[in-house]
Amino acid sequence: MLSILIFLPLLGAALIGFFPVGITSKISRGIALTVAAMSFLWTLLLASQFNLGEVNQQFSEFIPWIDALGLNYHIGIDGLSLPLLILNALLTGIAIYTTDTAILRSRLYYSLLLLLNVGVTGAFLSQDLLLFFLFYELELIPLYLLIAIWGGERRGYAATKFLIYTAVSGILVLASFLGLVWLSGSSSFSLDSLQTSSIPLATQILLLLGILIGFGIKIPLVPLHTWLPDAHVEASTPISLLLAGVLLKLGTYGMLRFGMFLLPEAWTYLSPWLATWAVVSVLYGASCAIAQKDMKKMVAYSSVAHMGYILLGAAAATPLSILGIVMQMISHGLISALLFLLVGVIYKKAGSRDLDVVQGLLNPERGLPLIGSLMVLGVMASAGIPGMVGFISEFIVFRASFAVFPIQTLLCMIGTGLTAVYFLILMSKAFFGRLSEQVINLPRVYWSDRMPAIVLAVLIVIFGIQPNWLIRWTESTTNSIMNAQNPIVNVSFNK
Repeated sequence: MLSILIFLPLLGAALIGFFPVGITSKISRGIALTVAAMSFLWTLLLASQFNLGEVNQQFSEFIPWIDALGLNYHIGIDGLSLPLLILNALLTGIAIYTTDTAILRSRLYYSLLLLLNVGVTGAFLSQDLLLFFLFYELELIPLYLLIAIWGGERRGYAATKFLIYTAVSGILVLASFLGLVWLSGSSSFSLDSLQTSSIPLATQILLLLGILIGFGIKIPLVPLHTWLPDAHVEASTPISLLLAGVLLKLGTYGMLRFGMFLLPEAWTYLSPWLATWAVVSVLYGASCAIAQKDMKKMVAYSSVAHMGYILLGAAAATPLSILGIVMQMISHGLISALLFLLVGVIYKKAGSRDLDVVQGLLNPERGLPLIGSLMVLGVMASAGIPGMVGFISEFIVFRASFAVFPIQTLLCMIGTGLTAVYFLILMSKAFFGRLSEQVINLPRVYWSDRMPAIVLAVLIVIFGIQPNWLIRWTESTTNSIMNAQNPIVNVSFNK
């Protein structure tokens, strides 16, 4: 059942890209939307058959592949990966839907979007370290091309910077994976066969550092974040939506699955430093967001800050904190996708994202009142206002982390206040006051532009009011994993 999620978009990409007879942009878009819709419905079907009480991998598939390398086609899902799969399928469909119908080289574009979906889906499903790495690297190629071909004026620079950073990330992750398998004495890269308890603590820490830095680039965490603002600013709106909503979660997912869960003792040893790293990311990202004039760049830096909350919860490493960071991954995916989508609509209609140019957009007659109202909801959710999904995810992270790292948690909570500051600056300048002369005659916003944002806004409110609809999928898995790991609080190198 799970292989369908990989091979269906792969087949769709091949059909669009290699169909012998030339097909129009409309047909390419139709095929891509159909494939994305089918993938999303399939993830919902899997969710309906998912056993909430089962803590092991479900719907597992295992096929021997390359015995000489110890590589097997081993996939499965649990409460950690299932919500991310659904999020990936949903946002891929929205990205395709929001793409300009007149986009150039449409066959290549839609093929690359579906290949990107294949890479992300395969990474979330992989139960083999080497298989995960293959999918992790697969998403690099289409994303690079999507930025380099359809990006803004400095797309070449942004795409190359992204490529270099992500390549370094892949090298570090692969080196750590090879070290884990070799030092554990395992004959394969399967997660089930890895026993890391026999590895000396000092060696575990070195391996974990490779994993942390590798996935820290992907998340990204300060000071490994500098590729992200450039990539967001130059990428088109659908690509920014996917980049913030899903692709950054590959880093947090990998850090949990292959860092914390495989090396719990080393993780516990480094956890105070990780909590401090989280504080730096949160405060630096929020401070940089305050200084921005470009709305898209401001939202990009807000992602850097909010991903720091995930690291804080991971450093605490309690069942409740892990549950909270899974919630944070989903809530950030929905909220950041909404914000980038709305900024994209504003840029499309007003021709600018500069806060000194775009003003008074809440004007009910000649502005963008509905888009402005949705932006109010989005920034409230990002700032952690109760009733939104952002509040409950951040509250759980802070509640769980405070008992372990009280000072770091309090400092990270300052970040929520700074979030309100920079988004109030955005709202005050761009939406309130008189409509600026530069954008006084705005084109009409059609329902095709509004509907994806409305869908995301509804989900943000629904999950904020009823968070148990998200928690129930993950709670059993996170509790079981953390109780089984039983990290040692006081560790030393004398092992």
